[in-house]
Amino acid sequence: MFVKKIGIDLGTTYSLVHVPGRGIVINEPSVVAISTADHSVLAVGEEAKEMIGRTPDTIVALRPLKDGVIADYRTTEAMLRYFINKALGGIRFFKPEVMIAVPAGITSTERRAVIDATMAAGAKAAYIIKEPIAAAIGANIPIGSASGHMIVDMGGGTSEVAVISLGGIVANTSVRIGGNKLDAAIMDFIRKKYGLAIGEQSAEEVKIKIGSAMYLEDKLSMDVRGRDMVSGLPRTVTVTSDDITEAIQNELEGIIHAAKSVLQVTPPELSADVIDKGMVLSGGTALLRNIDKLFAQATGVSAYLADDALLCVAKGTGVALDNLESYKRSILSTK
Repeated sequence: MFVKKIGIDLGTTYSLVHVPGRGIVINEPSVVAISTADHSVLAVGEEAKEMIGRTPDTIVALRPLKDGVIADYRTTEAMLRYFINKALGGIRFFKPEVMIAVPAGITSTERRAVIDATMAAGAKAAYIIKEPIAAAIGANIPIGSASGHMIVDMGGGTSEVAVISLGGIVANTSVRIGGNKLDAAIMDFIRKKYGLAIGEQSAEEVKIKIGSAMYLEDKLSMDVRGRDMVSGLPRTVTVTSDDITEAIQNELEGIIHAAKSVLQVTPPELSADVIDKGMVLSGGTALLRNIDKLFAQATGVSAYLADDALLCVAKGTGVALDNLESYKRSILSTK
């Protein structure tokens, strides 16, 4: 059995690889560890993420994507090659067709960089699909029907909001706010309130374990370890869910503002459809507690979390690649 098709959700924080017929085969951090001496790639994915903030001078752990687009071309190529090889196994006689999901707000230059990096990493053909379309397909939204569907895909680097009808994007916006910005806001808040410096991984852990988009009646709390800003010595503080809610308010407002701006430019007929069906939330950031309630309260449109929200985009790329002919119009449209 020769697997010749791969769908990749090339995310700022995590990359997922979907092989039609096998489902999601890879879900690893978008991190590459490089030796500063000879610029060789030492580790990719999970292994490289463990090195963030813990490397000696001779090794740097990089995230080659920033805000959903390629920031470091060579490292992205190395990462893509690793994912393609890992998904298909060592020896292959055929180069695969690869479909990559990118933010809808990407420029033509950024788009070209993704295609070039994919081809250089060993693909026979590279297709680009916009994340909102891929997320909608992955969330089982019938995008080809003549009615409006609203999707909010919140990833690590970007949040995409789109209204889709007849297989195309009618109104959309892309803001460079996602899980990473929330983590940075948490780090900043804990530093100001508790005088404690914590790392990215600790901030992400706090967000996942006790974070909430709205204040909780039954507060959650957890101990966080870091470095005291005054003494420079290790210290532990107890952080509550209220702290995290307060820390991320501004970032969440940015995503809600994007959703409102899309609703404001949506044609009336499609607006009626959206109010009728509600908006679908997907992406890793959509897993934050009560984020659906916050969206519903702020926009007046009911919001639902997609099944397997984290995997929607990757699943969508796989489905679109498997049914390339029927999805060609949605994928290859340049808008």
